[in-house]
Amino acid sequence: MRRPACIAIDGPAGAGKSTIGEQLARQLGYIYFDTGAMYRAVAWLALQRGVDIHDEAALAELARHAAITISHPHIDDGRQYTVTADGQDVTWEIRSANVANSVSIVATRPEVRAILRARQRALAEQGGIVMVGRDIGAIVLPNADLKIYLTAGLQERARRRYAELVERMGAHHPALPDMDAVVQEIRLRDALDHDNMRPAPDAVIIDTDGLDVSQVLAAIDRHLECFS
Repeated sequence: MRRPACIAIDGPAGAGKSTIGEQLARQLGYIYFDTGAMYRAVAWLALQRGVDIHDEAALAELARHAAITISHPHIDDGRQYTVTADGQDVTWEIRSANVANSVSIVATRPEVRAILRARQRALAEQGGIVMVGRDIGAIVLPNADLKIYLTAGLQERARRRYAELVERMGAHHPALPDMDAVVQEIRLRDALDHDNMRPAPDAVIIDTDGLDVSQVLAAIDRHLECFS
């Protein structure tokens, strides 16, 4: 079967992008790349260095020079990947409530988005990648071979996101947000990402309400068959 060189998966927060993207990448032997982790890493750096997240020029300067890498997990602690920011492992730190509240603002800054999108495109040119985010198919990789847009209702997305965090971080992890915080984060991200959060015209839209992971993957597999 001829495989797509690059697969873009988009959708609102909690729609299942990370879970589906990770498992699809593993199934195909591809790299799984969560672009949201890049924005979280910038937000984490800004908080650590006292950079005003409302100062777009300062954030852009920070993003431009930050050494952010996302690689295969090198520690068996439930992580999907390892994120480093200027050489420091921040995989779990970027999932804290403080970062979650800040990234909603950081990710809306046009200069920051332009810088990180350029890095994302450069990575995708290598091929063999499943790239996940909110604007991948429509903006970052408009020429991606296969574009998937996952969606689901707010409460279902919040339930899934919280369950995913508990599974990966553990129920007593100090950085684990409570359910109310997860709902608030998703609602805020929906509002702030409204202009960027749209499916590409040629995206395959999958409503995941009531579907488990295997059913969503099966739906995607049917579209992969088109590449045979």
